[in-house]
Amino acid sequence: MNLAVSAPDRLVVRTVHIPDPGDLIDRLPHPAALAWIRHGEGIVGWGEAARLDLPGGEDRFTAADRWLRELFGTASIDDPVQAPGTGPVAFGGFGFDPKSPDSVLIVPRHILGRRDGQAWLTTIGTEPDNPLALAQRPVPPGRLTWSDGALTAPAWQQAVATAVDRIRAGHLGKAVLARDLYAHATEPIDARVLLHRLAARFPGCYTFSCAGLVGATPELLIRRTGGTLASLVLAGTTARGTGPADDTARAARLFASTKDRQEHAYAAEMVRDALAPLCTELTVPDRPELLTLPNVMHLASAVHGRLDGDRSVLDVLAALHPTPAVAGTPTDTALQLIRELEGMDRGRYAGPVGWVDSRGDGEWGIALRCAQLEGTRARLFAGCGIVADSDPAAELAEAQSKFRAMQYALEG
Repeated sequence: MNLAVSAPDRLVVRTVHIPDPGDLIDRLPHPAALAWIRHGEGIVGWGEAARLDLPGGEDRFTAADRWLRELFGTASIDDPVQAPGTGPVAFGGFGFDPKSPDSVLIVPRHILGRRDGQAWLTTIGTEPDNPLALAQRPVPPGRLTWSDGALTAPAWQQAVATAVDRIRAGHLGKAVLARDLYAHATEPIDARVLLHRLAARFPGCYTFSCAGLVGATPELLIRRTGGTLASLVLAGTTARGTGPADDTARAARLFASTKDRQEHAYAAEMVRDALAPLCTELTVPDRPELLTLPNVMHLASAVHGRLDGDRSVLDVLAALHPTPAVAGTPTDTALQLIRELEGMDRGRYAGPVGWVDSRGDGEWGIALRCAQLEGTRARLFAGCGIVADSDPAAELAEAQSKFRAMQYALEG
C-alpha cells in the first residue's frame, strides 16, 4: 500500500490542565476544524502536526494503526492529565468502500478538550503566544441553491425497486442504498457554522468534523476505554410526528414493523458476531429500545463488552466495518449491489469517523447525517436500509427526512 505521509521525525507533545474554555467550537480559530463533541464535551483540534492519506484497500485500518503506533511510539509525551483524548490524538475518517481512496488520519498541532469536569490543551511542537486566538471569524454560507447528485429522486426510487427485486429473488437479505444532494452557497462554507448549528440542534448526537466532512451522527460504532467497549446499533427508522400523540403512534408502528425489526436484527447480530471473537465478555440486548431525535426515531441496541488482549480501537473498527446498518447482508453481495445501483462513490459517508489517542482509546461513529464541504459547495448524503418489504416511495421519504439535519445546518 502506497501511503501519503506528512509527519516530522519525532513528535514533541505537551498536555496541560486549563480552566474551563467555554464552548469548544468557539475556540476553533479557522474553518479547517477538527471536532468530536456530544453534550458540549469532547475534543476539537486545528493545525496539522502529521497526516496520513490512505489509498484504500482491505488493510487500510491495519496500515493506519501501524503508522500511528510508530508515530506515537517515538513521540516525547508530557501528559499529566492521562485521560481518554489527552496527549497526541489523531482525528480520522475512512472510506466506506475498500475501493475508495478517501481515508485520512490527521494529528492536529493543537487539541482542546473537556470531559467529566476537567479541561486540557495539548500542543505538538512549538507553541504560539496564544493558540486559542480567533484567526478568522465564522461567516454563514449565504444564499443556497440545490441540485441533484448522482440520481434524481425517480431514478433513486427505481434503484430501490431493483434492490427489492434482488432481495425477493434471494440474492441477499438487505441492502443500504444512499443518495447524494448538492448545495451551492454564495460564500465559502465554514465548518464551524455548521458545527454550532448541529451541536445546538442535536446535542445527543456526535457532532464531528474531519478533512471537510461535517455532520452529527446518532450512531456510535465503537468506543474503547481501556479494556472496555461500547457500541450503539441503530437500524429501523421513522420520521418524527406532528406532536406527542403522533410520535407515540409512529413509535408503536416502528416497533410493530416486521421490516424495521428485521433490518435491526441484521445489524445487531452482525455487531455481536464481529465483536464476540475480540471480547471475553459481550452483552447484546434481546430487543431494541427507541432513540428519539429532533427529526427521526430509531430502533436502538446498546452493546457492551470487555476486550481480550491489547487491541487498539482501530483493530476493532477493522472487525466491525461495514455493518449491515450501512451496507447490508451478506456484506460482499450488498457492496456489489451498492456499486451497481448508487452510481457514485460515497467517499467517507457511512464510513467510520472519530478519533484515537496514543493509548489506543477512542470514539468512532458512522459518518451519517453529514456533508462533504469543498469551497462554496456541500455534498449531502442520506441512506436507507432496503429489505423485501421496502416501498420505494416510503424509502425516498425517509431519505428526505435524513437530509433535513444537514439542510438545517446549512440554511440555519
